[in-house]
Amino acid sequence: MIELLLVTGMAGAGKSSALAALEDIGYYAIDNLPLAMLEPFIQHTAQKGGRYSRTAAVIDIRSCHRYSELSEAYREMKEKYSGEVQFRMLLLEASEQVLLNRFRTNRRAHPLAMRRYEGDLIAAIQYDQSHLQPLRACSDFILDSSLTSNSQLKDQVKNLFMPHITDVMPIQIMSFGFKYGAPLEADLVFDMRCLPNPYYVPELREKTGVDRAVQRYVMDAPESQEYFKRVTEMLKFLIPLYIREGRTQLVVGFGCTGGQHRSVTFAELVSEELRKSDLMILTHHRDYKKDRHNSNVQG
Repeated sequence: MIELLLVTGMAGAGKSSALAALEDIGYYAIDNLPLAMLEPFIQHTAQKGGRYSRTAAVIDIRSCHRYSELSEAYREMKEKYSGEVQFRMLLLEASEQVLLNRFRTNRRAHPLAMRRYEGDLIAAIQYDQSHLQPLRACSDFILDSSLTSNSQLKDQVKNLFMPHITDVMPIQIMSFGFKYGAPLEADLVFDMRCLPNPYYVPELREKTGVDRAVQRYVMDAPESQEYFKRVTEMLKFLIPLYIREGRTQLVVGFGCTGGQHRSVTFAELVSEELRKSDLMILTHHRDYKKDRHNSNVQG
């Protein structure tokens, strides 16, 4: 089923911030969708799906003459496309004084001030506020942003609409060899060169950390087991914090000398462990096939 979240409410109440937060957690975001285009978009989305399967669209007073038009269209679309589209509506509002301060501080024009009230900001805010009742009556979620910062509002929106964590932030677990350079794209890098090296075991030298024999050798050491435990615990602690910050990808690098044995072992085993938490894990071994038969490579 297609999910369509309509974001609406008062000018200056935080719709753009809410939309940005929704985009961070995987929604396809549309700002200022004309009300007349709502049904054509629904029809297109229902046919295409894919990238539009979870869409958040801002529709507000810029897109329609009256809020009652939006509430009527919302009810009509919910009934007409029931079973095909999951509709929800998020309404954002704020107090008159807060909105006055925001518009004066940001030096932005209220969309109604010039159109209807010859620049009278207070009259525009009061009109906006007094005509919200039809939307309040049909909204699924209402947030008052008067007492929240921009980041706090984003956190509230993410907490309301956070999908399954695997849809939010793919995590790339990468092994590499320091002799080829640390990966610039890595957000976190762990050095495995302090652990027992299978390179010095003749029957393991030509294998890689993908092989269970190499993994058993590396993980047989107590320090390897403790390292593994602490790394996985730390990553499980950090990942929700990165998501809350709004990150959309995390790259974790495990490095050893040649990127063949110890780093590959840890990248494989850490990936297995994190997948148990239902995380989206992409495992990539950057250097494990380089110079595998070169005796100078110490994995």
